[in-house]
This record gives sequence, C-alpha cells and structure tokens, in this order.
Amino acid sequence: MQLLISPTSPYVRKARVMIREADLMDTVEEVNVSTSPLNSAPEVVAANPMGKIPALIRADGPGIYDSRVITRFLDDFANANLYPQSRIWEILTLEATADAIMDATVAMSYEVKLRPAEEQSANWIEIQWEKAARGIAAVNSRWTSHLSGPINIGQIGMACALSYIDLRHDARGWRNGNEALANWHADFVLRDSMIATQPQ
Repeated sequence: MQLLISPTSPYVRKARVMIREADLMDTVEEVNVSTSPLNSAPEVVAANPMGKIPALIRADGPGIYDSRVITRFLDDFANANLYPQSRIWEILTLEATADAIMDATVAMSYEVKLRPAEEQSANWIEIQWEKAARGIAAVNSRWTSHLSGPINIGQIGMACALSYIDLRHDARGWRNGNEALANWHADFVLRDSMIATQPQ
C-alpha cells in the first residue's frame, strides 16, 4: 500500500503516527507529493477525486481517503486496537474534536497562504480560531481524563492537532488556561512516532 502525504498536514501526520504505532512501516510506503488546494497533484486526484491528502492506494481496491477512514482501515488491517470498543464513543468524539480543530486551524493557514493580502479576512481568521479555542478548552475541561490509558486514535488525533497549532499558530498561545491538556501534550509528543513525524 502507498500513502500519499505532505509532511506538514496534520491529517497526514495522524495517519503517519498511526502507521508507526500499529507497526505498519513495512506495509505502507509513504509517498511525498507536491500538492495544494489550488493545484491538486494528478496522483492525488487519481486516488481521491476531492484532491485531498492523505489518500491510501491499495493493490486490491480503489483508493480510500479522509484520515478517519484511512486510520480505521489500517487499524482493522493491523488489528492494532486503536479504536477499542470498550471506549469507542469517547474515542471517536475525541478524534472528531481533533479533526475539527485541524479544520479550523488549517482554514486559518489557507486564508493567509492562499489568498492575496487584500482579500484576506481577519474576521474569518478569528472566527476559525474561536472554534479551535472552544474545542481545546472543552478537551481540557471535560476530556483530559479520556486521554489517559493505552494509546488510541483519539490521543493521536489530539496530539497532531495541537502540534499543528504549534507549527503554524504558535503565537495564539493555546496552552494558556489549558494546563492539563498542555501537560498531557508535552508527554505525548515524546513518543517515537511523534518525533519521527515531526515536520521539518
């Protein structure tokens, strides 16, 4: 199998961390592609008609896409138990919250990176940050205890979302007022899988 990637994408990183935690490095080849929302690479479009990454190319079926679909597929393939049934609804909610934080903060990045300065909306950026900040605060106040225990996809997704903020929006200071989550993140990023997938 091949995973089409761009290393700075938090969605891609979630899949890459999962691959390492599930011991699939010899099974899934990571293929770095140059692509953007304004100019999708042909090989990405061939695997995902939406032109988004990550996309997983399989030998025995069509490409599958969306990070949550890919991680669920690979978890089943490897029998890795990163979606344990005993806590499935909490873990899926954490994963969805992490992806929503990614959605908002990636939208902030795109507003600055892809739109001419005169067309950028500071209000739009702030609205997206408010969404991300609410998600972070909710996890800190209600969900931090669910980030403990054996590794699962909720933990991986949240770590990748917060690390993306560090990469692109560090000045926002997400740790302020979210000390419990900040402490958890500081420990989680020391995992070998997180170190190996750190964007350069």
